[in-house]
Formats: sequence, C-alpha cells, structure tokens
Amino acid sequence: MERSNGKSASVAIVNLGCAKNVVDAEEMLGVLAEHGYTLTADPSRADAIIVNTCGFIASAKEESLSAIRDAMLWKRRRGAKVIVAGCLSQRYGQKLLEQVPEVDALIGVGQMARIHEVVEQALGRTEPFIEQTPPQHRWAKTGTRVLSTAPWSAYLKISEGCDHKCTFCAIPAFRGGHVSKPLERVLAEAEDLAARGVKEVNLIAQDSTQYGLDLYGKQMLPHLLRELSAMEAFRWIRVLYCYPSRVTDAFIEVLANTPGVLPYVDLPLQHADDEILRAMMRPVGREKYVALIRRLREAHPDMTVRSTFIVGFPGETDMHFANLLSFLEEVQMDRAGAFIFSPEDGTPAEKLPNRVPQRVAQTRYDRLMRLQQRISLMRNRAWVGREIEVLVEAAHPAQNNLWIARSFRDAPEVDGVVLVRGKNLQPGTFVKVTVTDATAYDLIAESNANLPVSAGHKEEVSP
Repeated sequence: MERSNGKSASVAIVNLGCAKNVVDAEEMLGVLAEHGYTLTADPSRADAIIVNTCGFIASAKEESLSAIRDAMLWKRRRGAKVIVAGCLSQRYGQKLLEQVPEVDALIGVGQMARIHEVVEQALGRTEPFIEQTPPQHRWAKTGTRVLSTAPWSAYLKISEGCDHKCTFCAIPAFRGGHVSKPLERVLAEAEDLAARGVKEVNLIAQDSTQYGLDLYGKQMLPHLLRELSAMEAFRWIRVLYCYPSRVTDAFIEVLANTPGVLPYVDLPLQHADDEILRAMMRPVGREKYVALIRRLREAHPDMTVRSTFIVGFPGETDMHFANLLSFLEEVQMDRAGAFIFSPEDGTPAEKLPNRVPQRVAQTRYDRLMRLQQRISLMRNRAWVGREIEVLVEAAHPAQNNLWIARSFRDAPEVDGVVLVRGKNLQPGTFVKVTVTDATAYDLIAESNANLPVSAGHKEEVSP
C-alpha cells in the first residue's frame, strides 16, 4: 500500500509469547509483504505497529499490555497506527479496547490472513475498530512466511486449538478446539522451508500428539514424522508440546529410530500428585507418568525429556507439593520449568477454593527450581567426555573463539546451549565437539577439528 508521498507504508511486528505466536507473526509478515507493505524491525520507523500478544497467564498479559503501551509512544511521537493481534485481542476484544482506547484496531486469531486489510483500514481512519470472529482455523492461504528465526531453523505449526479441558487453562476459549492442518499442506510448507535452507524444523501445536485425529480418524504424527524424514532435507526434526496420555508406542518408536527425528520429547505434565491432577482434569496419574518416562528412555538411551509444572494450584498442600518433588527426584527430568498458578478469567480453576498464598507459592517455585537445577546439572555432567553433534548459532559476543551452539537436547529459546571453543566455525553448520564441562543449563565443549559435518541427516544425531 502506498502513502500519500508515493512510498509504501511500513509495518513492524512486535511479537510476544510462544513459538506458535512466532509462526502467526511470520505469516502476517508474509501477507503484508505480498500486498506491498515495507517491513521493518524497528517500530520507531513504522507507519503501523502490530503487537502480537500472548494471553496465557497473568504475567504474559502484563507483558503484552506493556508492549502495547510502548507502541503508543510511537503513535504519540510520529502518528504510527497501533494494531493489537493475537491471544489477548481474541480473548478480551472490547474490554481490551476500553483498557487501551488509543489502540487503532484489534484483530483476532482467526483473521490473520486479512491483516493487510486491517492495516489499510487503520491507516485510513481515526476511529478504532475490531475485526474478530470465533476462531475457525480453515487454514486460509497466507502466502510465504517471512522467517524471523535463524535461517537454518524454523517452526512448523501442524494444528491449532485444543480439545482438552484442563481447569487452569483458558486457551481453548480463545483459540478454539483442535483443528489439524491437512497433511499435504504441512508437507508443502516443509518443502518450502527446506528450499530456503532450513536444517532444523520444530513441530508445534497446542497438542502435537493429537495431530490427524480430526481429519483422518487416527493419530498421524508418526506418519508425518516419517514423511519429513523421507524428504532428507532436515538434519533435525523435533516435536514440541506432546500431551502425555496421547504418547503411543508408535510415536515412541519413531522418536527413537527414525533418521533425523530427534530423541527429544516435550511433555508438559503440570503436576505429579494424583489429587491435584484430578483437580486440574489431567487424565494421567503419577504411576503412568513414571511408566511413560521409563518407556521413552528404554526406547533410546539418550532420550531427552523436558516438562513444565504448575505450583500453587488451589488446594495444593505441603504433602501434594512434596509428592511433586519426590516425583522429580524419581524420574530425573533432563529439563523442567515451572509456573506459579495464575487464576485465569472464565476457567474452572479460577473459582476453586483454598487458594495458595502467593508467598507460599513463590517458596514452592523456588524449591522446585533449585531441585531441578541440581538434577539438570547431574544429567548434564553425564555428557562430559562424550562427543556430540551441535548446530552452531553465533559467535559469542564477549569472547573470541567461543561459539554459541545447540545440541539435539536443546530446543530453541526454551532449553540451554552448548558453548564451543574453536576457531573459524560457521553459524548454521553442524560440527562434532567433545563435552568438557557442564552447568545446570549449558554444556561447555571443544570443537573437534572445526570441520562441519555433512549437511545430510542420515547419521545418528546423538552419540
């Protein structure tokens, strides 16, 4: 779109939240580019600023509101239009507009393919407006994504929405029920990513393990992974957001034995006390969790298991929390993060009695994270002396001949890194290194001859 001065209007996107929001933002950038807008990473130079928000928990909402307020500064200083997209916009709509009335437009999660129309309207009018309908996820064509990640790594969204009824979670209310992306569409997007030089693809969804049930009447994730492996384009294929009750033997077999598919599972368990799990409406208990993790590790000796947990859920007693800690001691997660319970508007858990005081919840959070740091350090130290393959990402900003890399155990953004000593390494290449030391989150390694490994993916990814 051209402005009155004959130049195309410029647009910046400020993205917040999870990897699924990253894909949404990249798709919006693709739509805008195809319709003639100039893209900029600098909001201070943009005619329109899109804030792609997260509405998962209270801290995420506050971060989104802070980003909206920051965008307002550029509206006041140079007349930029401010458009709010994403989960917060979909979830609160008119209420959000009342809270930040200077916003020019709100767009819900189901209208991303129309972002160019919304920007055009916002640039041409003075009254705020809302473009929002219940999310339907018909997988409208959005054009070529503009990747915001490193050129060798990308996310691939395989479904939207969620059918689970977890009492603490509001996501189904504003993202809708689970809708799988057709297999041919997923594979076409994968081929496009491969053609652009992507070597690591991370599959994402609200529940990746449910993929295909709605379209094909059966879980299709194992089949999808085999199809991606057969393309021989990706050295690393990683699955994120797996629901524990849907992890099947077929899926585990593919994780453990399919070339390019990493022995890595992201398994948000949320808690490990059966009483708290029932209150959360999580249909799996501690014994089954333990058995599942045992099956995963029996399938592949280097299987990496990461999880997240909620502390301070209503009714959580010292005994319930002690059960969670003892579970972590028993299963020895490779990676684990935690959240303090956040009472979300409209969720069943918001109305539950016996709220845990914030001070107590914070203490429990600190104890859990200290325990997990000790466990993670022990698990990381087990790699000292081993040779592993890493993906070089960048030169260290403060030290010469030190490089930031990741191993197959490290998903982008959420896990640790491998700090590699070596000369003349190239970002975007895979190299063999020997692990020399470990911290709770990261490994330290020496480059083996500084020679890149072949870009093919038929070698084993773990030592």
